[in-house]
Amino acid sequence: MQRNAASIPDLTVLPPSHVLATRDAAAVLGRAQQTLRRWACDESGPLRPVRINGRLAWRVADLQRVLRGDAA
Repeated sequence: MQRNAASIPDLTVLPPSHVLATRDAAAVLGRAQQTLRRWACDESGPLRPVRINGRLAWRVADLQRVLRGDAA
């Protein structure tokens, strides 16, 4: 499902400790949700999720780091 630009979370206003659902994190990164799920499963991506009640969540601080191009 495509998301319009207005529905993509603005990382500049969220605290670094905040987490996003896979759907929102994928929109921020411009990747498919399944790509993030594969990163989590294979531990092959540039960031690692946290699990909250068995669901994947992605730290805003990690998303910002990836968008800046910083190494892990």
